Order: sequence, then structure tokens, then C-alpha cells
Amino acid sequence: MSKHNISDEILENLEEKFRSIDQKTETHLEGLLWSKPITYWDYIQTDALLNLQTQRTTLPDEMVFIMYHQVNELLFKMILWEIEQVCHSDKLSTKFFTERLMRISRYFDLLTNSFTIMGDGMEVEQYMKFRNTLTPASGFQSAQYRLIEFASTDLINLIDYRFRATIDRDTPYSHAFEHLYWQAAGKDYHTGKKSYLINEFEKKYKDHFLRFMEEYNTINLWRKFSELPEEDRLDPDLRAAMRHYDHTVNVKWVMGHLNAARKYIDSGHGDGEATGGSDWKKYMHPKYQRRIFFPELWSEEELRNWGEEKSVTA
Repeated sequence: MSKHNISDEILENLEEKFRSIDQKTETHLEGLLWSKPITYWDYIQTDALLNLQTQRTTLPDEMVFIMYHQVNELLFKMILWEIEQVCHSDKLSTKFFTERLMRISRYFDLLTNSFTIMGDGMEVEQYMKFRNTLTPASGFQSAQYRLIEFASTDLINLIDYRFRATIDRDTPYSHAFEHLYWQAAGKDYHTGKKSYLINEFEKKYKDHFLRFMEEYNTINLWRKFSELPEEDRLDPDLRAAMRHYDHTVNVKWVMGHLNAARKYIDSGHGDGEATGGSDWKKYMHPKYQRRIFFPELWSEEELRNWGEEKSVTA
């Protein structure tokens, strides 16, 4: 194909594109005459990104802590971006499903492997000082992580084990919300009174969470998998990707987070309490909360030993 023909084809495609939105092609082409060439720093918004770090103390390692958690939130956004493509697809192939799940798992692998930045990259003495300025803020308050959970599995799998028998798919979302597993980390076990940590979290995000829970109730990752033809559900690569994702998120990443927390909170330099005041060991350890996105894909023995060392092979 000649250069002239390629140009004609491009112009025809542009005409079609702008005609579909009732725009004049020549107007947009003329606009290109005055547009500035794009630069890396403008495209990535480097200046804005690098000005989002604000320390509350003079301790250097607080900057490590801030940037590390900002990187986490960016990765959570990438994960939600991939999940959205799967869950809102009308024509889902096993190849596309598998590829996106493995992308998500790689993001979580990166998160898991990055805990050495926290575990080995900050001085315990500095952390135990600047963490007091963070109270009562907590990583518990990451809204994006909650959205990832809602979009991954049926809501019943996120309900506190003590209340699962009383909740089903007909239960109002507001009632189910009050019995999510992580609610226990923000409530007084004896009185049921919510802590400042969770009250502020809900004030900020509860309405959004309830809308999101309803949106993904029938299109979460497990629902999309369940609706595939039986032949596709038995696809070994897809099943392996589902299991890998489940284990990566709910065991490997959680344990990486727990082990990093242990180094600092159990260092003997403080009171051994999380900044948000939660019972962090039981809240975080997978064998207590038993967060499992796709329990139907695991054997009885694997489920029974969930969260134990070498309990499952993803």
C-alpha cells in the first residue's frame, strides 16, 4: 500500500470518527497545528505526583513510609482497572479472563515482595516515633482494597464467620455491611461500639461501598466464572489462575503484611498496638479471618488448613 493510500485511509477513518460525534474533522486537524508536543513529564504528571508527599514529622524514614503506601494505592488502582474489564465484559473468553487474573496476581506479587521495603527499609526506632503522629489512621482505611474484595467474590465470603448462617443473597446490603469480617477490627468486642477509626472510614466511604457492593453482586469475578460454560470452567489454566489469585491475595500478601507489622509493632519499642487500635494479629492472619474468594475451587483439606504454613499450593 502506497503512502498516499495510507493517508487516504487515515483521513477516511478520522472522518468517520468525528462524524459519529457530530464534529468537523478539519476543526480538529487545525487544532493540531497549535498543539504542543507531549513530554514525558506532562504525560505522566510527574511534578504533581512527586509533590504528593507531605511529612508530619522530621524523621527521614517517614518519607519512605508515605511513598510506599502511595505506591500500594497506585497498584490497587491498577488491580481494580483489570477487574473492571473482566467483570463488565459481555463476551468473556477464558484466555482474556486468565490473562487478566494473572496480571492482577503479578501486581499482588509485586506488593507481597515489596514488604522488604517496609520490613528492612525503615529504622524501627524512627518508625515507633513517627507512627504516633499517624494515630488513629491505619492501613485498614484503604478503600480501594475493600473495593477489590467486593469485586472479587460473593459477599457471603467476606462476612464474619460468626454471622454467615444468618446472611444470604436477599439480606439488605446495609445489614451485610455491618457484618463484614473487617468490622470486628473496628468494634469493641464486648459492647459492639465502633472505634473512631471505623466511624471516620464509614463516614467517608460507606455510601460508595454500598453502591459498589450492589453493582458487583452479580458481576464479581466469581459470578463471571460461574456463568461460563462448563467446558470453560474446567479449563486448567483458568482454574489455576483463579486459585493463584485467591492464594496470592488472601494468604501470601496478607502474611507479608502481617510479618512486616510484627517486626515493628512487636519490636518491644512500643505498646504492641496497631495505630487504629485493632486486634491486628487476629484481624490480619488468614487462618483466623479465613478470607477465601473462591472456596469452591479448593479441597476440603486445603480449606481446613487455610492460612497455615504450606497449607495450599496455588
